[in-house]
Amino acid sequence: MSAWCLYPPCVSPTSPQAAPQIQVFGYEDSQPTRAALRFFRERRLPIHFVDLRRRPIAPGELRRFVERFGADALLDRESRAYRAANLGYLRLDADQVVERLLADPRLLRLPLIRHGNRVTAGPAEATWKEWLAASPRS
Repeated sequence: MSAWCLYPPCVSPTSPQAAPQIQVFGYEDSQPTRAALRFFRERRLPIHFVDLRRRPIAPGELRRFVERFGADALLDRESRAYRAANLGYLRLDADQVVERLLADPRLLRLPLIRHGNRVTAGPAEATWKEWLAASPRS
C-alpha cells in the first residue's frame, strides 16, 4: 500500500460527499464563457473547462443538451458563424441542426454547462445559484 493517496481521505470518488464536478464547454475568448468560469471560480468550485477550439464536443455530450433543450435552442442566432452560414434563410430539422452544431461548434449558444445530470445552455447565473443552494457543501 502506498503512502500517498490520489484523493484526500475526506473526499473519495465513491463517497456521497463528493460533489459532481462542473463541466464548462466554450471558448477561452468568449465573454459569456469567461463570466461562467469566473462565477464558479469565485465560489471555489472544481471546474473542468473544455475549450471547443482544441477539443470539439462529443456527439453523446451534445445529445445530452439537445434532449434537454432541443436543437434549435442551442443555436446562437446572434453569432457571426450563424450569419455567415446563412442559416436564417434555411429550414432545418433537428437532426440537420445537430449535424451543423457538430461540424461547426461556433454555432453553439455558449457556455454549455453540466453539473451532474443538470445542464444549462447560455448564461444562466440564477440556475447556477439554485444548483449551489441545492447541493451539499462540506
